[in-house]
Amino acid sequence: MTTSGALLQTQIIQKAWQDPSFKAKLLADPKAAIQEALGVIIPDHIKVKAVEENSDEFYLVLPPNPSEVIKSDIKPNAVWGA
Repeated sequence: MTTSGALLQTQIIQKAWQDPSFKAKLLADPKAAIQEALGVIIPDHIKVKAVEENSDEFYLVLPPNPSEVIKSDIKPNAVWGA
């Protein structure tokens, strides 16, 4: 995740902790919630899944394998990260 992607993720998490209505919308429709609250438009070809981790669960997110990323798909200026 890029630095801007990590910053966006931190902003989303903090807002979800502070705002129950944002959190509910984030879990139901993450792209719309992020756009409404933070003004960040996530391109249609990017899928976003929001899940809430509980104290007895652990989620491990595996990033794409760099050897499988096609260079033409890399968008270095994307706000959401690549």
